Amino acid sequence: MNRTDRLYGIVEELRAAAPRPRSARRLAERFEVSVRTVERDLAALQQSGMPIWAEPGRTGGYVIDASATLGPAGFTPDEALAVLIGLGALGTSPFRQAAGTAARKVLAVMPNRDAARAGAVASRVHFLEADEDPVTPVAFADALRSDRVVRLRYRAADGTESTRDVEPLGSIEKDGQWYLVAWCRLRDGVRAFRGDRMASIEVTDERPPRRVLRTEDLGIQYGRLRPVVAD
Repeated sequence: MNRTDRLYGIVEELRAAAPRPRSARRLAERFEVSVRTVERDLAALQQSGMPIWAEPGRTGGYVIDASATLGPAGFTPDEALAVLIGLGALGTSPFRQAAGTAARKVLAVMPNRDAARAGAVASRVHFLEADEDPVTPVAFADALRSDRVVRLRYRAADGTESTRDVEPLGSIEKDGQWYLVAWCRLRDGVRAFRGDRMASIEVTDERPPRRVLRTEDLGIQYGRLRPVVAD
């Protein structure tokens, strides 16, 4: 493990343990370095402004403010590469504009050498897409986060169009297709609306009643749902 990775790891190890202290010896064993090396790393983190302090005594050690963390500049090149690939995978998604600006921000706040290395490796990674991959409207993201009733002009599989008011509950992606899961007032039940079939999306001012979406409401017969952020 190089020093940049180790510094980031020490911060995360202390955050996970907070408010309990971690001894320098235990940190040294965790990262397979000498106690002196860990103490130098801790001193460097303290000098950089990280809120780390030492607690004396037999059960003492080093403690960090649990809210402290390294920003994107603390990404290792491998972590930055993973983030860039993940953001690049959103190229036809409703989040593609935000993903593009987020990728530029990640590189902008990293040390120049690390940013150059992560960017160079990321440039070698490509996605093989169909000539006419479905593109979900960017307004899909507005509908998802709005916490408002949304008026959809929607085209069904047989080509018929309808206008309906829906209450967004979540989103699912499968094989490049994005679906808005919502309570449909027209059908009086949970429905999944495919993003590339949305002819128009209008976020209204109406706040919907609070509803709880259950997995069984989705009627999924195959596959499993994986959340973006695990518990």
